[in-house]
Amino acid sequence: MDSTNSALRRRRTTQMACAAAVLGLALSGCAGQGAAHSNGGSDKAGGKVTLKFWNGLTGGDRPTVEKLISEFNATHKNIKVQSDPMPWDVFYQKLLTSVSSGSGPDIVAMDAGQIPKYAHSGVLQPIDDFYGADKAVAAKLVPAATQASKFGGKNYGVPTETAPLLLYWNKTLFKKAGLDPEKPPATWSQFEQDAAKLTKDANHDGKPDTYPIALADHETIPMYPVLLWQGGGGVVSQDGKRAMLDDPATVAAVKHWVGLVRDKKISPIGLGGADADKLFQTQKAAMEIVGPWDTTTFTQSHVDYGVTMPFAGPKAQVTSAGVTSFALTSTDPAVKKAAYTFFSWWNSKPAQITLAKGTGFPVNRTDVTAADLKGYPYPIAFGSPQVLKNSRPFLAGLINGPVIQDQIFYPALQRVLNGKGSVESVLKQANAAVQKELATK
Repeated sequence: MDSTNSALRRRRTTQMACAAAVLGLALSGCAGQGAAHSNGGSDKAGGKVTLKFWNGLTGGDRPTVEKLISEFNATHKNIKVQSDPMPWDVFYQKLLTSVSSGSGPDIVAMDAGQIPKYAHSGVLQPIDDFYGADKAVAAKLVPAATQASKFGGKNYGVPTETAPLLLYWNKTLFKKAGLDPEKPPATWSQFEQDAAKLTKDANHDGKPDTYPIALADHETIPMYPVLLWQGGGGVVSQDGKRAMLDDPATVAAVKHWVGLVRDKKISPIGLGGADADKLFQTQKAAMEIVGPWDTTTFTQSHVDYGVTMPFAGPKAQVTSAGVTSFALTSTDPAVKKAAYTFFSWWNSKPAQITLAKGTGFPVNRTDVTAADLKGYPYPIAFGSPQVLKNSRPFLAGLINGPVIQDQIFYPALQRVLNGKGSVESVLKQANAAVQKELATK
């Protein structure tokens, strides 16, 4: 995926449907628009199937993804995967209309959090039978990764990449600040102590030259929601039924972090996900909460960094884990069979080891050991039992999840960060809007 905010990561950006923006619109009017075929499909005479594959895997993981696709094509003479990577915002803008017109992809890789919306609209086909057809692979997949693509009692996806968020810290900046470079903050209070030493304002203009952390407040992965969870709050309850923005624990957590940003200047206001990545990459921020896709970018930029669980809050130490899933748009039986072959191969043990070593992502399988990944610390760290046990998805299974995130939560967060209303009043109004979306079917 790209270096971020186009993706799991930045993949939750503006999206459109039916020639109009999907965000803020119900998709029920577009239901039932599955495609029998697209520009790919089966060659009845030659017996070869071409799978037109759209995805947003355009960042540090792209070379490894392309390598794997080339290897698959070379070893499967009757199937050709034709990959078309594009920025995630473009992907979502084009997907529904292209499928409904028959000119779109046969298979896609997309944020599992987006699957309910597109499954509800009829763009995606249920693929429960994949899990019954290839039990050898299905039995080895990480349960949380397979559950992420369920909607309405059916499964619409197969794992492509799994991406927990961890705290990256810059060891060089820690050392320059007089901190132990091998000891990142483990709690909120330790973070505040370290932040005071990591904030550098060389010309004393009131604007730090180096920030303790880069926190993105829009077009990003759920950095702030992780902080809310740690404080006992959240955007939506874990069962997806109740808005939580006016919960006292949420209000307290927002006040705490908004105060640190505005008064202590621990992070710039107005960062998108890509901006936050850039600050850490250029060593102008000492920490960032982000996923495994950035290990390649930061390593290539010669940043000396470590990764660990985000610092614990007063109520929990928890992080978010996103899943990118393969999904099927075509109803052509030959295309479906070829797609299942590709999905199984991608999740085979050799392919998963190649993906992990090349990208830093953890594997999708439960039978890959640390010995299999010796010399590759990042997939081991992101896939550790502690991380997986304490990870949860953000807005999973909600048709209007992108609306809640991009049109309600992030605008509310930006208002309070910019002092445009009290935390209580802004969050109360946003909470009502979120609850209305949860009630929309």
